[in-house]
Amino acid sequence: MIKAMVIYDSGFGNTEKIARAIRNALGSEKEVEVVRVGDVKPEQLFGLSLLIVGSPTQRFRPTTATTAWLDSLPVGSLNGVKVAAFDTRFTEAHIEGIRILGFFVRIFGYAARPIGDKLQKKGGELLIAPEGFYVSDTEGPLLDGELERAQEWAKQILVLL
Repeated sequence: MIKAMVIYDSGFGNTEKIARAIRNALGSEKEVEVVRVGDVKPEQLFGLSLLIVGSPTQRFRPTTATTAWLDSLPVGSLNGVKVAAFDTRFTEAHIEGIRILGFFVRIFGYAARPIGDKLQKKGGELLIAPEGFYVSDTEGPLLDGELERAQEWAKQILVLL
């Protein structure tokens, strides 16, 4: 049995929905905890096999709370832990429709990659490329099929464990 945790931040509930869809694909509530980033207690990280962290993309990066939490982890604290990262974001078509936004996204990217990088710097082993799930606008909703896509992504992670 894996001991896993999905940690997320969410402004309008969309990233939380993705986090819960991932948990549902990974296992039961007893096996996989879903915790908002501000509610994580250090002792919850002990004995984890898998840690997945997600955030909405805000200003081309993770939320301030997500970044602060990742930065607070001691170096080496995720040694031996498999990790994965995700974000919620606009579609490429939406971004390209706003010329300046497309320019900045090409330079700065999205939240998932820096989350994955920070998890690795803390000792985690990145199992799968960071993933983005799509929202229709700043407040959402998620695009049709994104919850199912999140579950499929989680099933890929299970295969890699």
